[in-house]
Parts: sequence; C-alpha cells; structure tokens
Amino acid sequence: MPSNDARNLLQCAVPTAAAGAITVAVSGAVAGGKGALGAAVGAVLAILFMGIGLYVLQRTAKSLPQLFQAMGLMLYVAQLLLLLIFVGVFKDTSLFNPRTFAASLVVATVVWMAAQARAHMKAKIFYVDPDAGKNEKSEKTGPSS
Repeated sequence: MPSNDARNLLQCAVPTAAAGAITVAVSGAVAGGKGALGAAVGAVLAILFMGIGLYVLQRTAKSLPQLFQAMGLMLYVAQLLLLLIFVGVFKDTSLFNPRTFAASLVVATVVWMAAQARAHMKAKIFYVDPDAGKNEKSEKTGPSS
C-alpha cells in the first residue's frame, strides 16, 4: 500500500479507535461487562468494514478511475446495509448488550466518515497531473526524422 493510502487509512482508523475506546469505557460503566463487550465488537466491526471499504475504493481509483464515483456510492450503500444486517442479527443476543453494540457501531461509523472527509480535505491532491505536460512536450520536441 503506497504511503499516501496508508496515511489516509491511519488518519481514519486512529480517531475511530479512540472513539471506540471511549464507547467501550462508557458502555462498561453504564451496562457492565456485557455492555463493554458489545461496544468493543461494534467498534471493531465498524473499523473492519470501513477499512476494507477504503482499501477497495483506493484500489478501484488506481485501476479503474472511471468507476470511482459509482464504486464509492455502491460501496457506502453496501457497507451501511451490511452494518444494518449485523445490528438486526445481533439484536436479541445474550452474548453482549445489543444496545451498546448498535450505539458503538453508529458512533464508530460516523467518526470514520468524518475523519475520512477531513483526511481527504487535508490531502494534497493534484487537479492536473504535472508530469503529463512534460511528456507531451518531449513527444512534440522529440527527434524528427
């Protein structure tokens, strides 16, 4: 993974993990051990889903740039649907507190999206490829036969 992609992933994962730790602490204080476990599962699940999604989106941007926007929209819809399915599947579980699970999942997802938007806004992304002009000039001024 190139350093820019890794930096982008790190800028999203760290705030989300911090928010997950806070939700685990709050859930543990409010709902006990099962609440903390539910919050931890929710935060880890959100980080996993969003991280995999970001990786897939970055790979798509490099290999098929014409599909980037459509892939991004489809990916976010798929992620939210999968997270909704997980909330529905685990709503009656006795393994952990489903309310803290759902709350942590939502908090981690919102924090990830906000961090991703911030990382994108702070990234130095060229609007025009600066090397493209050099290549065109060298082709035009190349040796003539």
